Amino acid sequence: MEYDLAITNGLIVTCNDDFEIIEFGRILVKDGNIAVIDSNTSNIKTAKEIDAKGCIVMPGLINAHTHLPMSMFRGLADDLPLMEWLNEHIFPAESKFIDPAFVQIGTRLSIAETLLSGTTTICDGYFLEEYIAQAVNETGIRAVLAQGVIDFPAPGVPDPAKNIEHALDYIHKIQNKYPLITPSIFCHSPASCSEKAFINAKEAASSLGLILQTHFSETKSEFMQIKEETGKRPAEYLDSIGVLDEKTLLVHSVWLEDKEISIVKESGCSIVHNPESNMKLGSGIAPVPKYLNAGITTALGTDGCASNNDLDMFCEMDSAAKIHKAATLDPSVTTAEAILKMATIDGARAIGLGDVTGSLQVGKAADIVVVDIRKPHLVPMYNPVSHIVYSVKGSDVKHVVINGQHAVDNGKCLTVDVESAIDDALTMGEKIMESKN
Repeated sequence: MEYDLAITNGLIVTCNDDFEIIEFGRILVKDGNIAVIDSNTSNIKTAKEIDAKGCIVMPGLINAHTHLPMSMFRGLADDLPLMEWLNEHIFPAESKFIDPAFVQIGTRLSIAETLLSGTTTICDGYFLEEYIAQAVNETGIRAVLAQGVIDFPAPGVPDPAKNIEHALDYIHKIQNKYPLITPSIFCHSPASCSEKAFINAKEAASSLGLILQTHFSETKSEFMQIKEETGKRPAEYLDSIGVLDEKTLLVHSVWLEDKEISIVKESGCSIVHNPESNMKLGSGIAPVPKYLNAGITTALGTDGCASNNDLDMFCEMDSAAKIHKAATLDPSVTTAEAILKMATIDGARAIGLGDVTGSLQVGKAADIVVVDIRKPHLVPMYNPVSHIVYSVKGSDVKHVVINGQHAVDNGKCLTVDVESAIDDALTMGEKIMESKN
């Protein structure tokens, strides 16, 4: 048999169930999937080969929560609390600038950054998602893309009463159209979406077997607002209206109490941890060790660039691993292996793609990252998993393969015209700056 791609001589970190590590391993790819993974060095026929000597070979990272077009608002309104940031800066900017061209410019810029830093799958939620899907498809990245639902006029949805109708229209337009894209619905938050909106959105998503995403208990003030308005804690509230199940993705989840953790566990929901965004907006520190101890599938995400301000999942892992040690005064409370799982296989499971990607295993999609570890800040290396979490940066990524296709080759992005993406973003940024002056 002739294979499409061979990745040879690398230190393979599989992230499979046994967290197997293979020295001087090889991966053979056929028809977009991993056909062989072993340490055999015999000659084989292959259309292309990547020599990974001096490199770690690992699954592509999963960014389980972001807002791709918001790279255009990077640094626009820093050092502000969440509600002031949203209501006085981000929402007004969105109402003024968000259109199909804007979201595609921001999406291409974000995907370029994402690919170059080793992420192969993203989970996005925004408005005008149909146009985001068009841009994402051009880049060859794997994605779950959700149309936003919110209870006031939003880009592309001037009448909030039709927000579910718009979401369903989006799904019908793109479902099965793009091979690497799965649609979804994104209810902005319990504080900005009514009970009716949540119920209708969940019914719509469930009828199509899709994930419902929502920002959830991001701040203490949001927690208190929901409790005062409904008489229930946020998890109790969403559970009481039938929103929580194994296809619900709870993003942030900073302020869950112990009773709510039990509800989330029993419902089968997944959680997405966004430590850098939570820190930057002063939202708090999610009790992630409790989620992991409870057996809740917990993923990792960057959030959008307006509140992070980057999409580097290696940096996100580093922050996630350290923040809980500082908060609990316990250096063993989170491990590098647990954090790497959040950014790979558990991230894939959380967004419904655990059977497709997230680990290097025969039969799974060939979503693979090759990291150059012959660098001063990466030698010597005693534990590759620890190295990935605490030492590697996105800039150390050398190759990225998605669905068997080369997306980054020796640090050069092959699927996005990076210079054009930067030029378009700079032009749009000038317009945004002029509007502020």
